[in-house]
Amino acid sequence: MSAATAMNVDELVAIDVHTHAEVSSKGKASLDDELHDASSAYFKVEGKRKPTLEETAAYYRERKMAAVIFTVDAEHATGTEPVPNEEVAEAAAANPDVLIPFASIDPFRGKAGVKQARRLVEEYGVKGFKFHPSIQGFFPNDREIAYGLYEVIEETGTIALFHTGQTGIGAGVPGGGGIRLKYSNPLHVDDVAADFPHLKIILAHPSFPWQDEALAVATHKPGVHIDLSGWSPKYFPPQLVQYANSLLKDKVLFGSDYPVLTPDRWLADFDKLPIKDEVRPKILKDNAARLLGLTATDTPGASGSSGPSGTSGSTGT
Repeated sequence: MSAATAMNVDELVAIDVHTHAEVSSKGKASLDDELHDASSAYFKVEGKRKPTLEETAAYYRERKMAAVIFTVDAEHATGTEPVPNEEVAEAAAANPDVLIPFASIDPFRGKAGVKQARRLVEEYGVKGFKFHPSIQGFFPNDREIAYGLYEVIEETGTIALFHTGQTGIGAGVPGGGGIRLKYSNPLHVDDVAADFPHLKIILAHPSFPWQDEALAVATHKPGVHIDLSGWSPKYFPPQLVQYANSLLKDKVLFGSDYPVLTPDRWLADFDKLPIKDEVRPKILKDNAARLLGLTATDTPGASGSSGPSGTSGSTGT
């Protein structure tokens, strides 16, 4: 493949629905040094932690995979500017064979954030939005703070991806860097799924310590899916493997959490799981292709624009 070629889903080995843009073109990181260094140690990061967007595209192209890529905007809580959403979308437009752009908007941006979300969909072709309740410091079911964003996401047919469960960000830092785990219980997203019945939702990561809650929400609400990022598959809870093989076989998605966990390691461990032969391609590619609305020759980049692997299993970013 070349960077100028549109995406051909049939040729892809897998679609990774969870990768991070951690550094901007100006070299600015989306986490401050303390949180970044602590999370790298926690996840035992292998290789380069801060690949550029072009390096990420080349990495996935070499593996014949596509990647959903996003920044995390938590400026209200952290004081750190995110990698610009526009920059992520423009990189996807320049590498439409492998990169699928998501955005992230701090819910505390209010009406300005809602306006930005619509512009990113209409002018830059983003396919979804990443929320990290623990880092952003909000409950997903907070009507006043977040519901305006969900209205735009539902209306535009894009996807809301929520971090769930414990997070490796802040782990090992005194007080967890002020990051509170309570916000990322997937039951808070159950309210969102009930209030926005046509909203497409992904619960990111095995949701330790709320795995059963995540399975219940995904089983009960048709629009809710689960991605398997942030953990080596060999540490997956048995009930997650059981549901992925049965009730949720059409709603579970491959995600790595690159660059803190590489798809190479994830796939090597996934090969050893007792996943049914007919379910394996669904998880690796087919479910994501359907959810993202991709076709055999779809181009997911901008439209109208010129422009964790810890020994305990890890807990996602």
